[in-house]
Amino acid sequence: MTRNARTQEKRPSLCHVGRSAAAPAREGGVGGTSEVGKLGRDRGDNFSARARSNAERGPADRRATGARFEAHAQAWLQRQRLVFVARNVHCRGGELDLVMRERDGTLVFVEVRARTRAAYGGAAASVGWHKRQRLLRAAREYLLTYADEHGALPPACRFDVVTFEGGRLAWLRDAFREDER
Repeated sequence: MTRNARTQEKRPSLCHVGRSAAAPAREGGVGGTSEVGKLGRDRGDNFSARARSNAERGPADRRATGARFEAHAQAWLQRQRLVFVARNVHCRGGELDLVMRERDGTLVFVEVRARTRAAYGGAAASVGWHKRQRLLRAAREYLLTYADEHGALPPACRFDVVTFEGGRLAWLRDAFREDER
């Protein structure tokens, strides 16, 4: 065994995927913008008229709400012919909500954001400079891991944002780039 092979065995992976990442989302009953409203009213998340404030909701409640929106975004993107790769990828730099693949092989890192109102700029504006930097760091770590695992250069990639605001889904393709300031 070579020295390089031994160090690769001992070195922990830069990224790991949550348990739910490999399980594809069910598409039954989720589709179109009218379903987003149903999603909130049926489950009491932040699109519900009786939604509790963030201070009243616990971390587990917020994670469950986020997971529902991520699953809905994943199903919608799959209907747009993107292929699911991973979900909730935790890296040293941050977390990637969804990793999808275009038909041409491009990796798509998707950030999912949800807001009930457009206050403070809304869901899209919540992906500010600091959040973009965390996503870029996480994507770099993911691509390093990809290169180590596949022994090849990683494919081209882009950053998309899927927003849920006021019961509507919006897909911002190529929402930002690494070279933007």
